[in-house]
Amino acid sequence: MEGFYLVFGEGLSEEANRWAQALARALLKAPPQGLLEAVPAYGTLYLEYDPRRLSRRRLLRLLPLPEEEGLEERVVEVPLRYDGEDLPEVAARTGLALEEVKRRHQAPLYRVYALGFTPGFPFMAPVDEALRLPRRAHPRPRVPAHAVAMAGPQTGIYPLPSPGGWHLLGTALVAVYDPHREEPFLLRPGDRVRFREAEGPTPPEPEPLELLPQDPRLPAFRVEEPGLLDLVVDGGRFRVGHLGLARSGPLDPRSAGLANRLVGNLPGAPLLEVAYRGPVLTALRDLVVGLAGYGLVALLDGEEIGPGQSFLWPKGKTLSFRPRGRGVRVYLAVAGGLEVQSFLGSASPDLRGRVGRALRAGDVLGLGEDRPARPGMAFPQLSLPLPLSLRLLPGPQFTEEAWRAFLSGAFRVVRADRMGVELLGPEVPGGEGLSEATPLGGVQVPPSGRPLVLLADKGSLGGYAKPVRVHPEDLWLLGQVWPGAELKFTSGFNREQKHKMPIRLPWERVNPQRLR
Repeated sequence: MEGFYLVFGEGLSEEANRWAQALARALLKAPPQGLLEAVPAYGTLYLEYDPRRLSRRRLLRLLPLPEEEGLEERVVEVPLRYDGEDLPEVAARTGLALEEVKRRHQAPLYRVYALGFTPGFPFMAPVDEALRLPRRAHPRPRVPAHAVAMAGPQTGIYPLPSPGGWHLLGTALVAVYDPHREEPFLLRPGDRVRFREAEGPTPPEPEPLELLPQDPRLPAFRVEEPGLLDLVVDGGRFRVGHLGLARSGPLDPRSAGLANRLVGNLPGAPLLEVAYRGPVLTALRDLVVGLAGYGLVALLDGEEIGPGQSFLWPKGKTLSFRPRGRGVRVYLAVAGGLEVQSFLGSASPDLRGRVGRALRAGDVLGLGEDRPARPGMAFPQLSLPLPLSLRLLPGPQFTEEAWRAFLSGAFRVVRADRMGVELLGPEVPGGEGLSEATPLGGVQVPPSGRPLVLLADKGSLGGYAKPVRVHPEDLWLLGQVWPGAELKFTSGFNREQKHKMPIRLPWERVNPQRLR
């Protein structure tokens, strides 16, 4: 997995955004084999690809010439109740009366420059210059769904509860995202939005979209007790970052692939990801299962079975899990895969996007197909090294100061979840700017200087500096780290590589007409 940014312009530029959006639409309409993502933002387009199937040079040669005339611009009116808790502070800091703040916020016809951060979150601009304030010094841990907020020249609508550092002005009286609707997204890039002050009820929060069949065709096992976070995942959701959806999928794809291989499944077949402490499961038929990963062992009616092997799980027998050794996740694959429903091309849950959910007591999971398989396959797994060492590559906001800081000493894991790994260690210079695509494995550094390595459930857009990124071949290790673990970084490139493979490419230098 590799990626780079095409830069059409800096700052707020409608022309640059039109080009970025037009090229993204053209690529996503007929994606080259191996293209994983095409995520436009204000003046950039992030392209991610699988180098085993598509080289950077070939991708650049295959870029279509975007048509200057894109989709017809729609004008969407959004009713807004001005009840945001930051409204008085915004008025005080700008020196404007409350009514004048509301008037100035409603006056522009905003352009939707991008969707991202969370599914359906519209990044809109430009905000009246008299209202522009930087992001809050301390982001809120939870912003309510449908909140309308602004930061700098941007305004947006939070589709779902999430952390956020923008200033809250009010509540949108229409949902901009609901995975249950035939068209989940109210807005699309290029739309024009006008806010209109109104009163009325707050829309309900969307319920999670169910991806597990209620009545599986071939019942396989029943959940007696859930674990901490048990998820049915497949290979992940690709080419949806432009909508704000996460990649999702397994946090340790190497172990997930091994578990499927142990029972003869295809690499991306749906399987169970078990984290920290596992569930208690009862087989409803004879099953052949494969176990791979780190930090847990399986107990089959009390008999311990370690990762890296396949085995027979007889009907009526109970399977549970016990922590053992370093690591936090194992993957349980069933021969034939698990029966699932998909949303935009994947059965993996996007928990922030209310797509799918963790397993609950009483859930019955079924086989995707009834296929014979022989138990007894084994692939011994090496122990995780300590301290964990990860190779770094330059990020989109690379600086020598940040690079030296990351290589200067050890970091300790403060928090680790499916969105990312937060680190504490040597002080790293950070910053913020206009939001753009966030690469998988990118290391985000806010002004506070505490790095966050972005993982599978990250937001697709973000505004903090990303001076470095973790080498793609080392990302699986971050699916196995735990709070308190120690990480060290090493250089994963040389200076010659940095100049040959820059991560930001000006569009005028790579125009396809000049490459053919």
